[in-house]
Amino acid sequence: MRLSLVRRAVLATVTVVGVLFGPLPTFAAGAAPDHYAAPNHKISHGTSTNWSGYAVSGFGPYKSVSSSWTQPAVNCLKTPTGWSALWVGLDGDTTNTVEQTGTEADCSSGTAVYYAWYEMFPKYPVNYTNPVSPGDSFSASVNYTGRGNFQLTLSDTTKGWSQTTTQRLKSARLGSAEAIAEAPSSSGGVLPLADFGTVGFSGATVNGSLLTNSTPGVDPITMVSGSTVKAAPSAISSGSFSDAWYSQ
Repeated sequence: MRLSLVRRAVLATVTVVGVLFGPLPTFAAGAAPDHYAAPNHKISHGTSTNWSGYAVSGFGPYKSVSSSWTQPAVNCLKTPTGWSALWVGLDGDTTNTVEQTGTEADCSSGTAVYYAWYEMFPKYPVNYTNPVSPGDSFSASVNYTGRGNFQLTLSDTTKGWSQTTTQRLKSARLGSAEAIAEAPSSSGGVLPLADFGTVGFSGATVNGSLLTNSTPGVDPITMVSGSTVKAAPSAISSGSFSDAWYSQ
């Protein structure tokens, strides 16, 4: 999600509703130019090197997912260089594609940068030009509409803008659904996780039903690096849980 990738947005099919345009994100020299939200790098059941949150798999196909969250501020004094992504998506937990949309909060040489995006991994992400600020309330959904087509919607209900895009990915398997806080990756691997504090996801649904701890195939995922916990989710109840940062 870098300026070099924004040029791809002109090729994307995007429907804009009530947009408030803002500046594109800028980054200091040396920042990774090719980072993306990637499939789950599982270590074992319930642990990952790049995901923290909730995934559901094993009882698909999964055709819809949605959730809401409030964008937290990143602490760039604690993590001067770091990346964090909050999103909902289909696939990625047991498959090699991910159809996802969400927000990003990065620290570049001590400066916070916020923006919104969608991604049909393994294709590169596409950034939206809409402004994103800490404290903004977001709702997001990804819906499979048939024949390899997906509708991805992200709305900033605080600033009053909404983006909907229809994308096609014939290789999508509909194998899982997620609400995730992620340490994005680059060609060199998982990037340092920016200190996002705590984020609360609410109203998380999969295939139209609220996600709970009794949802078949539900998996709470803790992000770890060796023995170090990087981020971890709370228990989930009626589609709501929090996810907390612990370490880069």
